[in-house]
Amino acid sequence: MNSVLGVPQETLKQGPQVLGIDLGGTAIKLGRFSQNGDCLQSLTVPTPQPSTPEAVVRAMIHAIAQLDPKHQAAAIGIGTPGPADATGRIARVAINLTDWHDVPLADWIEAKTGLPTTIANDANCAGMGEAWLGAGRWFRNLILLTLGTGVGGAIILDGRLFVGHHGTAGELGLITLNPNGPACNSGNQGSLEQYASVQAIRRRTGLEPDKLGAMAISGDAQALEFWQHYGHDLGAGLASLIYVLAPEAIIIGGGVSASADLFFPSIQTELERRVLPCSLAGLQLLKAELGNQAGIVGAAKLAWQLAAE
Repeated sequence: MNSVLGVPQETLKQGPQVLGIDLGGTAIKLGRFSQNGDCLQSLTVPTPQPSTPEAVVRAMIHAIAQLDPKHQAAAIGIGTPGPADATGRIARVAINLTDWHDVPLADWIEAKTGLPTTIANDANCAGMGEAWLGAGRWFRNLILLTLGTGVGGAIILDGRLFVGHHGTAGELGLITLNPNGPACNSGNQGSLEQYASVQAIRRRTGLEPDKLGAMAISGDAQALEFWQHYGHDLGAGLASLIYVLAPEAIIIGGGVSASADLFFPSIQTELERRVLPCSLAGLQLLKAELGNQAGIVGAAKLAWQLAAE
């Protein structure tokens, strides 16, 4: 059943608003946001199955009409589970959706709603969300890593999302950690994702991250040792990113971040061992704050940037 959350209609703030949308394989989350980041109302609807582009767009348009019946929104931002092109117009591939290849999603939504629309990879949206209202709100230059089924990433430079020439920058989990390591779906070998993702943790231990976290908290020596090694691996990958990007902050999100207190110390130790003090000075290592709302928040921020152009 659809769920609508938020403040009562009579208390909704007036003034400029945008819509942020997080498109996932099982659910589409939407939020209507004010300019200062208040979520005035949110809505979650199931992703159609099969999740073809046409079916998904129909569901999104219907949900937009529910969320913004008075047509108060000035722009729309959408996060998709895969890369977008550099212009924020085309969903090049959408992971876990059916037949998504070079879908002109922004054009289709604009044609149906009359509102300027931009799209971005969902991890990029999460990064923008954390940069706007989450753990990164005090910084202009930061990176986000999402430790989940895979390892996603986002790069924020001078307060704006960096996507590179083709729109595919920020795949931080695909950098090489061990050139002779396990094969990666990207075609790389020994990528950071093969050491830091949920799937990698399962492969290495036969256990789920939450189980390993609970074991470590209860004092299990093997679980504690695992998280120490995990932090060292993650720290080695982050060292390369620090040398290239010199961020003010590194924000760690995704499901594995629930155990951040167990592996942050070994990340810090590894960074201090590998990174020159001048490159490490003032760097903040932080846990993400917005949870599964980061995607719609970041999509809304991108919509605000589009509306301002």
